[in-house]
Amino acid sequence: MGRRTTDPPITWLMQTALSRPGLISLAAGFTDNPTLPARATRQLLDRLLSRRATAEPALQYGSTAGDPRLRRLTAERLAALEAAAVGQLPAAVRTLCAPGGSPCQPAEPDAARLLMTHGSQQLLYLVAEALCDPGDIVLVEDPTYFVWLGIVQSHGLQCRGVAMEPDGLSLPHLAQVLDELRQAGQLPRVKLLYTVSYHQNPSGITTAFHKKAAILELLRDCERRAGHPIYILEDAAYRELRFSGPDEPSYLALPGAADRVIHSSTFSKPFATGIRVGWGLLPAVLYQAAVRLKGNHDFGTACLLQHLLAEALASGEYERHLAGLRRRYARKAQILAGAMREHLPDSLSWQDPAGGLYIWAKLPGKTRTGLRSPLFQAALDHGLLYVPGELCYAPDPARQRPANELGLSFGNATEPDLREGIRRLGQAWRGLKTK
Repeated sequence: MGRRTTDPPITWLMQTALSRPGLISLAAGFTDNPTLPARATRQLLDRLLSRRATAEPALQYGSTAGDPRLRRLTAERLAALEAAAVGQLPAAVRTLCAPGGSPCQPAEPDAARLLMTHGSQQLLYLVAEALCDPGDIVLVEDPTYFVWLGIVQSHGLQCRGVAMEPDGLSLPHLAQVLDELRQAGQLPRVKLLYTVSYHQNPSGITTAFHKKAAILELLRDCERRAGHPIYILEDAAYRELRFSGPDEPSYLALPGAADRVIHSSTFSKPFATGIRVGWGLLPAVLYQAAVRLKGNHDFGTACLLQHLLAEALASGEYERHLAGLRRRYARKAQILAGAMREHLPDSLSWQDPAGGLYIWAKLPGKTRTGLRSPLFQAALDHGLLYVPGELCYAPDPARQRPANELGLSFGNATEPDLREGIRRLGQAWRGLKTK
């Protein structure tokens, strides 16, 4: 594994952003500095540490699975999100049935299957470690979260990419990929589908609930030939950063999801990235394996951070902070999109985000955006960093990686820097056209 593992692209992007004064980074998904809850966190910590009854548990070791209070509050919050999302579904979709005829209904997450982790990144790593052997196959979205691809590469796994549509995975292409794997005798190596189902990093796409039902059904149909369960790893890290449009229920609202869906999320993005606490709700058969593996990693996420988050949830501070954060990101997304319309070519295409931190853009035809492309180098020369789209596509022998796409984050840059960064990108683009 040590020989297989290479430097993750996220490391280089973050280091470049931090080490070059004057560089405007619209790349790595740092969050908005002015909205970080410094004052609220100080007050919460003062309250937590002012009494021995709360201070001592917060400063002591805890259990590997996580603080019981935080696990309960997290499960309750997830249940409330699901109830609200299912309740606003159109009647026709609300009666959507999975195989077996059971209607969708709000999930009732079991805190006993909820694992607190050091960021959602650790949960993703634990799942790969628990489920996959070298040579196994994971299905991923095209494009996908490129940090997950680092985990896949480190574990020696293969990927098959599935094309994305404006409302999520292409069902015909997923069916085609599964059939190709069946014909090649490779279904037994397929272990899971990884999906960032809300405001996807990097594309910004949210998967529609009716597609989630069809995806779960397709994977279930393949299990007999695979000879084992095929899991869905639903990464919902950006769900709470929705700032327009309705929420979609998660896979957990579907019948039969409890034993096939691994639901991952985080408090880092919606509260404070420096706190680095994530969580996962796992099927019972996987839960104990993940807890044991985590015990070997760290025997428990930092207690102080977990107790801090429990205070934030119980006091209402988390929800108050989140409301302001959503307004802030809505404005920044609007500014970034407006600057793109003003400074970038009309031939550029993208989907305006309804949440999350990203805009995914496609450039015309043969324009290249990769790390070694003239555009990327010109953008750096002009003091602008973006995510080359090629980093977000898994190695897949069935297709070539698109080379004309790029990712832009509105999370960390100031409003003036969003405008100036896109002006610089447009300047770099026009400079290449004049050569």
